[in-house]
Amino acid sequence: MNHILSDRINNLSTSQTLAMAALARELKAQGKDIISLSLGEPDFHTPDFIKEAAKKAIDENYSTYTPVDGYVELKEAICRKFKRDNNLDYKPLNIVVSTGAKQSLYNVAQVMLNEGDEVILPAPFWVSYYEMIKLSGGVPVEVPTTVETDFKITADQLEKAITPKTKMMWFSSPCNPSGSVYNREELTAIGKVLEKYPNIYIVSDEIYEHINFSGTFCSIASIPGLFDRTITVNGVAKAFAMTGWRIGYIGAPEFIAKACTKIQGQVTSGANSIAQRATIAAVDADPSVLKDMVKAFHSRRDLVVKLMQDIPGIKLNVPEGAFYVFPDVSSFFGKTLNGTTIHNADDFSMYLLSHANVATVTGDAFGNANCIRISYATSEDVLTEAIRRIKEALA
Repeated sequence: MNHILSDRINNLSTSQTLAMAALARELKAQGKDIISLSLGEPDFHTPDFIKEAAKKAIDENYSTYTPVDGYVELKEAICRKFKRDNNLDYKPLNIVVSTGAKQSLYNVAQVMLNEGDEVILPAPFWVSYYEMIKLSGGVPVEVPTTVETDFKITADQLEKAITPKTKMMWFSSPCNPSGSVYNREELTAIGKVLEKYPNIYIVSDEIYEHINFSGTFCSIASIPGLFDRTITVNGVAKAFAMTGWRIGYIGAPEFIAKACTKIQGQVTSGANSIAQRATIAAVDADPSVLKDMVKAFHSRRDLVVKLMQDIPGIKLNVPEGAFYVFPDVSSFFGKTLNGTTIHNADDFSMYLLSHANVATVTGDAFGNANCIRISYATSEDVLTEAIRRIKEALA
């Protein structure tokens, strides 16, 4: 029946993270004892003060359509957050609130890209960037990085990737899937390159900003000369454990914000009213309310790194943020384990699912065919058991 469907959908890849999570659920339903380390979702509950704000909003009858780009009170709160945490001076007219940061990103791709426009993607990158860019007529240009460089792109690599067709660069910091965090010095070097190409715009996805163990965080929009060319994407899903509430937002030059509002007005209109009221409480809160959760992630990272460094053949760096490790497993390629020959990261990931009962995600989906992504957004007991199983399956 595919010939009846559009070329657009036939050429679109399925999200590998969601596919792996679905497969893990299916095997669990069949009674298999699967540990899923595939989804990027905090295992904490939304903080009570945010839930209270939502209940209050229900009682106060916030039940009608919201403005397409979000309640003005929420946009003002987001501006305060940008100033407090990132030293960025956005005004409400620069802010668009959407149904998750995923919609924020898709809006930007749709309003910025024409057929053939190139978008530089430091690899590894979050799975959906690639497909969103393609869907919008753009051409993703992958710039590979390795575990040795902490999966960060250099200014030199960026310069070499630029062509007359380059329209944008998209990246995340802290990065999903690698957990890498770009510091001010690294972002300044990238800024120096971009100074020479005033027509290139940047998407900076900062959704993991608060889950960061490096002690500092720098938004690329705060680098001199880049503010007017950067679309800063953020949301409350990861830091405030609000994945299901579906609220993301952008801070962007006014003409881009207006364009995003225009497209959203034809697609979904305003985001959920109750979730928006709850988000006011979240973004107005001092980030110190998150310290216990960040501490838990930090100690899980240390545990996972320690246990995985103990597995022969796995190459691992120490990520500084988010809740993923992205080990290089290429030393297993070409080997046969328990009768299964491993050719690539896809095979490796499927091997762990069938022989260790642990669900991970192939790095191929993120633009790095040598690695797999492991999410440590689960308890230390579960992580210890999962890595024990992995070690045993690879022995």
